Order: sequence, then C-alpha cells, then structure tokens
Amino acid sequence: MLYYRPVTLSDEQIALFVNKTVHQISYKVIFKTWWPLAFSWVLMSAELPLLSAVMARLAEPEINLAAYSGVIWPIALIIEAPIIMLLAASTAISKDWASYQKIHKFMMISGGILTALHALIAFTPLYYWVVTTIMGVPQEIVEPGRIGLAIMLPWTWTIAYRRFNQGVLIRFGHSNVIGAGTMLRLAVAGAILLIGYWYKGFAGVVVGATAQAVAVTAEAIYTGFKVKPVIRYQLKKAETAEPLTWKVFFSFYTPLALTSFITLLWQPLGSAAMSRMPLAIESLATWPALAGLVSVLRSAGYAYNEVTVALLDKTGSLPNLKKATRLLFFGTGLLHLMLLITPLASFWFYDISALDPALAQMGRQAFWLALPLSAVTVLQSWYQGAILVSRKTRAVSEAVTVMLVTLLIVFSIGIRLQTYPGLFFAIGGLTLANTAQMTWLWLRSKGVMQKLEKRDRSAELITPTAETI
Repeated sequence: MLYYRPVTLSDEQIALFVNKTVHQISYKVIFKTWWPLAFSWVLMSAELPLLSAVMARLAEPEINLAAYSGVIWPIALIIEAPIIMLLAASTAISKDWASYQKIHKFMMISGGILTALHALIAFTPLYYWVVTTIMGVPQEIVEPGRIGLAIMLPWTWTIAYRRFNQGVLIRFGHSNVIGAGTMLRLAVAGAILLIGYWYKGFAGVVVGATAQAVAVTAEAIYTGFKVKPVIRYQLKKAETAEPLTWKVFFSFYTPLALTSFITLLWQPLGSAAMSRMPLAIESLATWPALAGLVSVLRSAGYAYNEVTVALLDKTGSLPNLKKATRLLFFGTGLLHLMLLITPLASFWFYDISALDPALAQMGRQAFWLALPLSAVTVLQSWYQGAILVSRKTRAVSEAVTVMLVTLLIVFSIGIRLQTYPGLFFAIGGLTLANTAQMTWLWLRSKGVMQKLEKRDRSAELITPTAETI
C-alpha cells in the first residue's frame, strides 16, 4: 500500500504553479539592460570634465572653474534634487496608463515650481544671501556664478521631463534609446563648447552654462519624441495594475525625493566647506576635473540601480543578478586602481583637463582618496534597488542621512584643523560618507533579500526547470 504525505503550498507557490513558467534572468538580459544606461551615465559624467577642459583653456580659468564648481553646479543640482528620482519612480510605477498620467501630472507641477525657485534665486537679491551668507564662497566668483546660474534656468524642468520619460522607456524595454539621447546631448554640448573655444569672446561660465542648458533641452526633446510610440502601443495597452492613489505615490516617492535632496546637498555643502579651508580658489578650480573623472568611474554603478529595479522583481532573477553585482564590483574597482598606478591619471589632470601644474598635482593626489568609491557605488545601487523593489523606501532616506552626517563630520574636522586643502577633505569625506551609506543600505536590505531568496527557492520547487530569458 502506498502512502502519500500531504503537501501544503503557500499562496505564493500556488501562484507560481498556476503561472507555470519561472523566468531566470540571463546575463545577456542583464547586460542588455545595463549597458545603454551605463553608456548614458558615462556620457553624462563626461560632460562636466569636458566643460572643465574648455574653460581651463579660456580667460581666467581659475575664477571661471571655481565659479562653476562652487556656485552654478551645486545650486542647480540642489534645486533639481526633488525630481531626480523621477527616473526610478517612473521605472517602478509607470506600469499602466492611469499610473503614467498621475506621475506625469506630478512631474509637470513639481518641475514648474522648482523652475520658479531657480528664477527667484538667479534673478533676485536672494542670490547674494545664498552664495555669500550661506555658502560663503570667495568674492571673486560671486558675479560670474550669477551669470551662469541665470543661463541654466531651463535645467530643472527639462531634467524632470527627461527622467520621467526615460523611466517609461526602461520599464518597457527600450533602455537603448537613453544612450542615443545622451549622445545627442553630448554632441550638442561639444558643438557649443567648440564654438566658445574658437571664438574666445565669452567668459568660461557663459560657454559652460550655455552648453549644458541647450544640450539637456535637446536631449529632453529627443526623449519625448521617442517615448510617444511606446506610450501609444505599449503603455496604453498594458494590463491595469493596482490603482495608484496619491497617498500610495507620495508614500513611495517622498523618501526618494528626500534621498536625492540629501544626497545632492553635499554639493553646496562641499563648496561651502572648501571655501572655508586652505587654498579655497585652487580647490574649487580643481574640483570639476577630479569630480568629473570620479563620476565617470561611478557610472557603471549608477546605472545598476535602474537595472536592479527593472529586473529584480521578476521571479528567479536573484542568483544571476547577485553574480553580476560581484563582477561589476570588482571590475569597477580594478579599473580605478589601474588609472592610479599608470600614467593615465596624470594624463587626465595635466593634459586633458589642462590644469595649472600645481592644481593638476593636487588633483592627482586627491584622486587616491576616491579609490573605493566606484566599487562602493555598485553595492549602493544593488542594495538600494532591492529596497525600491519592496516599495518600502524609508530605508533609502535613512541611508543618505547617515551619509550626510558622516560628510558633515569630515568637513567640520577639515574646517577646524585648517591643515590641508579643502579638496582632500571633500573627496575623502565623499568616499567615507558613501561607504557609510552603502553599509546602512546593506543592513536594511537584508530582510528584502531574504524574501527574494525564499521566493526563488519556492519557484524552483514548483518549477524545477526554469526558462531563461
């Protein structure tokens, strides 16, 4: 006589059994999703060092470079901070037409309000209070900074529009379009920079700000054009997901907006800190070349956040995504190390960035302090992406708060000691703060990872032969 032991299945297992097919995400799919985003990040990151290289070859390079990195760039970034995470939000939530319309409305309103704030700072006496009283930048860069900030007025709204529509493209499998848009942006910026370099009749901040403002507008227009058929033929025809209420949206997005605000707050804080430490003008002038190179190296990690959000919620995806994370972690760290131990870093600061020899030497030395940063960024995106998939985004805000507190401690020590140029404390603090942020994300994502592992183990029990896509 045969006896059969009754088997009790969970609701999740029953759903998997009904669906029958478990999709194991292949490395090909991971790479296909990641590389256009990484390429786009590389191109975007290359924009700042390209601006720096041209401004370094125009009149009064130290003043113009310091004005750009000390005033224009940090203020423009902190104003746009609340809409930076529209890319992650749109990727995660724009699953159907109703959800798309709600997020689109939010994008239009928030983009308009932030643009008005930009105009208020750039065109009223509020500007002097911000840059002199709060930021305390050197007096020589106050007026050049205001000119550049006024030119950058279109920046915030076009960033909001672009990132929102890029999220839709990623959600529906068209991440390759993003790389093409960034190439267009870089080409437009390059053309304007070449004209400015050839003509030599405009100040460096005018050339740089015009290049960025016009280029990002061109990219936004291109993205809007390319997303139209995706909306018409895919998004509108997608099955209706769970209703997206304003309460649900803001509970998801508010921690992300706070996250981006706190993350980008370090830019004006860094400018203010360097302005209060030895060699203020020199540190601010060297910063674009250093920050640009570090940002290029972090691009692979930045892009991995959207890859994680787009793929990790698919059953069976965890094992290969884990392996891809490890590969990217070691690969980016090794690339950074290779630049340091070969003449390539010196070539960057002396020849490409065209910095004064003293500034180039300072940048080369400070670059060592950023060694762990590119690899840490990969893990940041991995753990943060897992938390975003769970839609419990409070942990992300907690992590950036840890980052900001760490950064403030390092800056306070540098201002107190007055022993080394601010550039060293800025990049060293950024590395230490991002490591602290990554550690907090790792701790807070443990529960999510355990649930994902349980999900995929259950899937293997029900459907032992998984389909690879």
